[in-house]
Amino acid sequence: MHPLLRHFRSLPTVDLLIGAAVIALGILEAFTVATSYGATENPELWWVGQAIVTGVLVWYRRRAPVAVFILMILAQYAWHRQGHEQCPVWQLAALLIVFHTMGAHLPLKPGGAWAVTGILVFDSGAVDHRFLPFDEVIFLTVIFGSAYVTGLALRRYLVRVHRMAERAARMEMERERRAAEAVAAERTRIARELHDVVAHSVSMMVMQAGALRRTLDVAAETNPGQVAVLSGIERSGREAVEELRIMLGALRMPQEEALPQPGLDMVSNLISTVGTSGLRVSLAVEGDPVRLPPGLDLSAYRIVQEALTNAVKYAGESEVRIRVAYLHDSLEVEVADNGQGAGPALSTGNGLIGMRERAELFGGSLEAGPLPQGGFRVRATLPIPRGVPMSEATS
Repeated sequence: MHPLLRHFRSLPTVDLLIGAAVIALGILEAFTVATSYGATENPELWWVGQAIVTGVLVWYRRRAPVAVFILMILAQYAWHRQGHEQCPVWQLAALLIVFHTMGAHLPLKPGGAWAVTGILVFDSGAVDHRFLPFDEVIFLTVIFGSAYVTGLALRRYLVRVHRMAERAARMEMERERRAAEAVAAERTRIARELHDVVAHSVSMMVMQAGALRRTLDVAAETNPGQVAVLSGIERSGREAVEELRIMLGALRMPQEEALPQPGLDMVSNLISTVGTSGLRVSLAVEGDPVRLPPGLDLSAYRIVQEALTNAVKYAGESEVRIRVAYLHDSLEVEVADNGQGAGPALSTGNGLIGMRERAELFGGSLEAGPLPQGGFRVRATLPIPRGVPMSEATS
């Protein structure tokens, strides 16, 4: 697009239309009523140039209201210096628009000062080079003053509307903030009650079962079944306390995190969604998969998802290797690529900080950084309770 055309398109459409109307009216009057204003030979040529200049000034009235105001008065001075005693319709309309602009786009003090100055210039006859009769002074004062007042009223209305919109936006944000705080407070209260009541009661059951088991250990040969039952109760109780701890941590997360979420069994679906990005993604599972607690399963999946998302954004068309290792007492997830890496990008949002918080919630750790041979690697180690193998869980 040509720079001049781009510049015109940046101007307000209303101003372009008003300026074009002033130019058209000036050209029309040049070929119809020019002689009635005292013009003699070839009046249309001077009128056309004057109309074009006035229309262009109207185009820029909002960008530079004071400069346009001064130039319009100077144009009127030049007009009357040519011997014209009267102001044609298109010039009067342009002057009223400019006075209106002074009220609509300038603060009260500077805008009012410029408007009063303009009215005094016209009333004193400095533009016409003649002494104006009283009725004409009253006429100019009323029409120019009215144009300025209408602009001032428009400015006050727009300012009031803008303030009301800002106030409504602030009230809406405040309402949403209070609602979120109320939800967070309720979730915290529930978490505290669960900790004070349920977790305490289960812990007491575990302690009593453990004490009774240790008492019966002496007679383990005569009561093997009772010892086994008590051991199962103690183990299940400890697992319940651990799961309660995880649930209490989840209650302190944002509300959307508490909704049903996927686990590591959905990693293959996650890989298929990035297949069109140019990445070559491979998945390797080591060890015997076990049934993980829901919170741990979700956090492991989110770590893989976040690391893979950053690889899609910053690694380019490279190869990404995902490794999920079920070790004896921990789960290890690793996402590595051979691209340029995305270290700085992981320090914001739900990147490195979010992944590390998820790992630490379960007493784990997370390492992230560039590889010596190039690329970037994210590796998380998450302790897991003694799980049940998938083959046994589904049998």
